[in-house]
Amino acid sequence: MTKKSSATAESQGDSGTGRPGFAGASVNAALTAEQRIHLFRLMVRIRRFEERSLRAYQAKKIGGFLHLYIGQEAVAVGCCSLMGKDDHVITAYRDHGHAIAVGMEMNPLMAELYGKATGCSKGKGGSMHFFDPARNFWGGHGIVGGQVPLGAGLAYALKYKGLKGACMTFMGDGAVNQGAVHEAYNLAALWDLPVVFVIENNGYSMGTSQARSSAGELGRRAEAYGMAWGVCDGHDPYEVRAFMDGFLDLARNKCKPSLVELRTYRYRGHSVADPDKTYRDKAEVEEYRSTKDPIQVFQNMLVADKVLDEALVGRIDAEARAEAEASAEFAEASPFPDVSDIQKDVYWEADNPSERRSGGRLFFN
Repeated sequence: MTKKSSATAESQGDSGTGRPGFAGASVNAALTAEQRIHLFRLMVRIRRFEERSLRAYQAKKIGGFLHLYIGQEAVAVGCCSLMGKDDHVITAYRDHGHAIAVGMEMNPLMAELYGKATGCSKGKGGSMHFFDPARNFWGGHGIVGGQVPLGAGLAYALKYKGLKGACMTFMGDGAVNQGAVHEAYNLAALWDLPVVFVIENNGYSMGTSQARSSAGELGRRAEAYGMAWGVCDGHDPYEVRAFMDGFLDLARNKCKPSLVELRTYRYRGHSVADPDKTYRDKAEVEEYRSTKDPIQVFQNMLVADKVLDEALVGRIDAEARAEAEASAEFAEASPFPDVSDIQKDVYWEADNPSERRSGGRLFFN
């Protein structure tokens, strides 16, 4: 039976904790002050990394594309903060926030942007291909919607191995009309896969608004597949955590898929190459920035709860800026991949010749 969930302050209540709204939901009420500060720090670190990478791109240190996550930090941090040891994440090309949220360090991330050998993908992937298998983070994919069937596959592996985990499969609102996405929905529902499909709806697919490109409520499409679904705002990490907790539980303990839509917003263009001056006006961006900026929203709540004060906020921000600057210096000083490495990390058998079983040529020079 289809189940819809909507995160509202009324439905969350205060769980008997005395804390109002989403902060009082059990998954949030259990957080220590240090854990709350950690969530805030992660959001600030994502923002400062993105800003520093923008400067590097403008200085022509980064080739290819650069898709910034500025404005969406509460989604990645809120979702990834709920991960257990058997939970996995896969996402699209706007992947910097998720990478930092799962625990990746800035140095290998910035080096990857610079195309350096010390990058997390050895300088061969760039902005759209951050990976860290040790942290159950599987990218970083440039083909729109291409990661969604892979997320279903990760969930299939969890079920096959009998593990109580979930795969959070992120996509943008521009991916929801891709055929491969619906094929993944269908198989996940047919096979009862422990996957949570997460639509980060920032309102625009490249330069086209959702209103002009996608009919109906995006999360509601789950009803066609008999999946649980829900919609919530994505600028408050407490709300994101309270909302996502139930869907992750559904995947882990009942091996059921779901589709969720988190309404968020990006301040920058689709990519840095996007001038962002033709399809929305500055007033729209400023309205979100002044009323729903994720970092400011969470900061205000933590200050009101006396978890943060002005001095600590300043220190966290200064440390994040310094870390981002140091990562750029690390990337600048790192070597480029050697030309001899061009055929490495392509075929497993090429990198492990003693265990090769196939015949024929792997490369044609």
